[in-house]
Amino acid sequence: MSVHVLGIRHHGPGSAHSLQAALEQLKPDVLLVEGPPEADGILSYVQSPDIKPPVAILAYRTDQPQQASFYPFAEFSPEWQAIQYGLKNNIPVQFMDLPLAHRFATPEESAEKDSKPEEEKASVAEYPLTHLARAAGFADTELWWEHQFELRLNHQDSFAAILEGMTALRDTLDLPEDRENDLREAYMRKILQEAEKNYETVAVVCGAWHAPALVNQPPKKDDRLLLKGLPKCKIETTWIPWTYRRLTFASGYGAGVMSPGWYHHIWQAKPDERGYGWMTQVARVFRRHQMDTSTAHVIEAIRLADTLAALRDLARPGLAEYNEATNTVLSFGDDSLLDLVQEALIVGQRMGEVPSEVPAVPLQSDVQQHQKKLRLKPSDERKALTLDLRKDLDRERSQFLHRLHVLGINWGTPAHVSGKGTFKEQWNLYWEPEIAIRIIEKGIWGNTVATAASAYIKQQLNQVSALREVAQLLEQTLPANLPQALTDLLQKLDELAALSGDIFQLMQALPPLANISRYGDVRQTDTAMINHVLDSLVSRISIGLPNACTSLNEESAAEAFDRIQEMDSALRILQQDDYTQLWHQALVSLADHSQINGIVAGKACRILSESSIWNDDIIAQKFSLALSSAQSTSYSATWLEGFLQGSGMVLILDETLWGLLDQWVAQLEEEIFVQILPVLRRSFATFSKPERRKLGEKAKNGKQSVSVAAVASQDMGFNHERATAALPLVKQLLGLKSATNE
Repeated sequence: MSVHVLGIRHHGPGSAHSLQAALEQLKPDVLLVEGPPEADGILSYVQSPDIKPPVAILAYRTDQPQQASFYPFAEFSPEWQAIQYGLKNNIPVQFMDLPLAHRFATPEESAEKDSKPEEEKASVAEYPLTHLARAAGFADTELWWEHQFELRLNHQDSFAAILEGMTALRDTLDLPEDRENDLREAYMRKILQEAEKNYETVAVVCGAWHAPALVNQPPKKDDRLLLKGLPKCKIETTWIPWTYRRLTFASGYGAGVMSPGWYHHIWQAKPDERGYGWMTQVARVFRRHQMDTSTAHVIEAIRLADTLAALRDLARPGLAEYNEATNTVLSFGDDSLLDLVQEALIVGQRMGEVPSEVPAVPLQSDVQQHQKKLRLKPSDERKALTLDLRKDLDRERSQFLHRLHVLGINWGTPAHVSGKGTFKEQWNLYWEPEIAIRIIEKGIWGNTVATAASAYIKQQLNQVSALREVAQLLEQTLPANLPQALTDLLQKLDELAALSGDIFQLMQALPPLANISRYGDVRQTDTAMINHVLDSLVSRISIGLPNACTSLNEESAAEAFDRIQEMDSALRILQQDDYTQLWHQALVSLADHSQINGIVAGKACRILSESSIWNDDIIAQKFSLALSSAQSTSYSATWLEGFLQGSGMVLILDETLWGLLDQWVAQLEEEIFVQILPVLRRSFATFSKPERRKLGEKAKNGKQSVSVAAVASQDMGFNHERATAALPLVKQLLGLKSATNE
């Protein structure tokens, strides 16, 4: 009976090559691999032709799916090669780490630690290895390990050297106690001792730091005492796709590597072709970015890398030498160009795949089926997806992404698209492994995305009691096409609206309803119930708004201003004459009310002016009255803010209003002018730059200049007859009822 402990570096291609050679020589009867024993049942999927690394074992606590760990594998991971060797040669393969059933149930495991998805946190060996690196003349531990083990061509003595080095470190260094590490190694020894009873030749593949603990074993009774009475919980495991980006240290993965793309190249390329192969790929990246890169550049860069390695007393160039050669020869000293190589090659843009028959909760299966049906392949690259909602496929994609968004599964995040009510919708897609955990968490709400989203919305609806919160839920639900959830939301909204006396909350609930009522046909949404709620809301708001706006303080008046602006925009979208008439009546009451805050009254006058409800004479009269000496200066200033905010074109085109404003400002005392100046500046700041420039010119001239239209007519030789002839066609294009000349 013989036991061979092979200490490796997680995700080390050199360790994987050494391991392959050792296994071919040893031909063991059983393989024990560092990993969660709960995943033994899914190891057979490694033989599937549909599994493509990088992949990861996802292990999670059944009753608390958010408590989970990932165990990633790349093609160049020694553990992955060990598993493949064992399955290919019909050799039993068994994971031997401390079961997650104990690790997740141990009370002293902190919530912060459990929430980290990576299987390995920062290794206890990370600090001790610096001693070996410095003894070899390396300031960088990662660089030392790469040249000592990953780039070496002779793998014969690797494991003996690793065991000797780790043993010396563990014997000589005074390291802090690590209970979790002690438990893990005690359980590894337990599994190893059981295997020794049943097999002749046992091969153990574990992290290099653990190797001495499995060779120099303490008394069995000490391990039994340490493992006695550990709590347990139920664990489920499955395979999920992984990415090279998430295999790096930078992603927070403690057992990660600096350059998975580079390691992938080391694994696949022949030793004498590594340099040429790598620099050829670098040249391709530069050429894709329109940079002149010739074969001569590649040859010169390889020569420079070889020279740098010789100067540094290295057996062969590593990534650092090739990067310096790239920077010198290909990018001419521009460090920023190395970022292109970093993203495309050094890290690598690679995402794995898993077989469809891999165990999954029903919701996971439904998500995967939708991804396949809708041709939305997960990717670790950030991609923008623009959808045309008039197309059936894009509409289904939109509904699927919105349903995931409702569940908090943010594979896609909505992006802003200019304009309202358009047929376009944009999403930014980015797949992360943690999304798999979120899908499992939400699996308790239903077996399909549609049923889970509906149940989740209903549960949230039971916890809210404010119109504003219901409106927010409604806005999320409408584009997801969840009929039952939509019915429940509208009923709740109707009930709360009937009981609510807060007009501003009613106004906040109206815009999302207006959007879906006007554009619901694009998503093929039934708008009958929405229109019923709209009828009630518009009537109640129009009747109650004047009283709700009476005697408001400055903060409440600012809120009223925003709600009025949103309400007016929503009703313009609807284009319903009955709604518009009620709304304008309410605005007339606001504008004429003596106890309405100036900013609200001014906004009401502006809307009535733009809607042609009040002609220029009435507006001039209201403008004059608001700026008269009978009004307080603060009222006049806030009225101006409400009337002017958003656009100054009315002052450019209307000389009467400009004159009234000029006269009002001129008669202000200096002290009062200084007090109201912030209000005036706030109003004028909302104007566009051309508007501010034109108003500045008018003020500088010190007289009432002619209108912009008149100036344009004079400067450009405006032909009124030709313009009049074009009016009928313009009116038809604008959809105006009358196409006759005026």
